[in-house]
Amino acid sequence: MTAIRPSSLGASHVIHRVMTTSAAPVSPTPATLHYGDGEFAVLRPGAYVTCAVSGVPIPLAALRYWSVERQEAYASSLEFMAAARDA
Repeated sequence: MTAIRPSSLGASHVIHRVMTTSAAPVSPTPATLHYGDGEFAVLRPGAYVTCAVSGVPIPLAALRYWSVERQEAYASSLEFMAAARDA
């Protein structure tokens, strides 16, 4: 077995490897959530939910805005305010 030293790979290889590994999606399907006060429950696993206003996918780790009453997710406070204004 031959050991590969990091310096023999070159910086571009290391950067490319990190970028491709971190950019790989966990699941190509949307999650189904139940939105509660300050928390949400995952009903069906997935990588993201879709913003109810803009339609953009929101990774679950980045989800910060939702409506308990409407059971909708929002990409940012701007979409949340737009939905509240239109309700």
